[in-house]
Amino acid sequence: MTTIPVDYEILRLVWWLLLGLLLIGFAIMDGFDLGVAMLLPYVARSDIERRVTINAIGPFWEGNQVWLILGGGAVFAAWPPVYATSFSGFYIAMFLVLATLILRPVGFEFRNKVADTRWRTFWDYALFAGGLVPSVVFGVAFGNLLQGVPFRIDSDLRSLYEGSGLFELLNPFGLLCGLVSAAMLATHGAVYLTLKTDGPVRQRAQEFVKIGAALTVILFALAGLWVWLGIEGYAITSTVMGDGPSNPLMKTVVRQPGQWLANYAAHPWMIVAPSLGIFGPLLALLFTMAQRGGLAFIASALGILGIIATAGLSMFPFLMPSNLAPMVSLTVWDASSSQLTLFVMLLATLIFLPVVLVYTSIVFSALRGAVTASQVERNSSNLY
Repeated sequence: MTTIPVDYEILRLVWWLLLGLLLIGFAIMDGFDLGVAMLLPYVARSDIERRVTINAIGPFWEGNQVWLILGGGAVFAAWPPVYATSFSGFYIAMFLVLATLILRPVGFEFRNKVADTRWRTFWDYALFAGGLVPSVVFGVAFGNLLQGVPFRIDSDLRSLYEGSGLFELLNPFGLLCGLVSAAMLATHGAVYLTLKTDGPVRQRAQEFVKIGAALTVILFALAGLWVWLGIEGYAITSTVMGDGPSNPLMKTVVRQPGQWLANYAAHPWMIVAPSLGIFGPLLALLFTMAQRGGLAFIASALGILGIIATAGLSMFPFLMPSNLAPMVSLTVWDASSSQLTLFVMLLATLIFLPVVLVYTSIVFSALRGAVTASQVERNSSNLY
């Protein structure tokens, strides 16, 4: 029998943290790509301004998308029931995300192939859709997780989704969370443009930071108020076995108002997360007005960390609650892979995650500096 040097309970906690870090990494790194794409019609009014905007993210988006692959891989390897249930329940929404994400590489590559205004305008709006739709859908998904997902698990541990599809996900609270996500990432993209562009594009991006930061804070606070007053949370009432078998049927769960705030009462340090969600965008705005773009980007990233961490900490230990049969809700303690699988995957992560970080650092260091209109005009055939 193989002896694993790390406790099963600790491995489950580590992978919950890693999943959160990967999601946050994706939101920060690929988030500014999505945000810039959303802002393309606003910040760029002429063809050369659009090319400047596109080239600000063109060299980075492909590497940044690795974070999405890592996050999806982490769910598949560490939390198979969550992966299976989410892909069956959110299938149409995920297909919509995939379809619009495909527009990004196609838009980048095809836009500059034909010097025709209608051709380029079409791909500009395709890039806009490729930024807006995923941003909203990711937020909608979080909103539905907080409300509970309509699935059951039978005696053979098969997940049975009983929802009605995409329009069920587009409920008022889900849409509010989608707006939080869109505002957060659009602001992040605007802050990034203040670092990577100059001239009119940079000026319009600075103006948008004022709007986006205020919207992010207001919408995030409104979502928090809604959770407090109108969303029932989940709580495990039976004995929790952190090192027990991965069987969601071996527990009892209740739903009650205000339960998603219980973790903050039990662990006051967790208030750091929503505080970052509020003050991060505001600091990003202040630093942008003070012409401190680097600090503004860091503050915006901290705001994203705070908003996503708030959802994760509120729900812990739940990963995917069920609003049809609360007792089968998937949690950190009963929805993981085996101890050996988690340990082997942890070793792989400790090897390859630093490689991703080093590669990302090298790329951003090599391509630092602003993209200017003169550079784009001078290298017209080699840039997007």
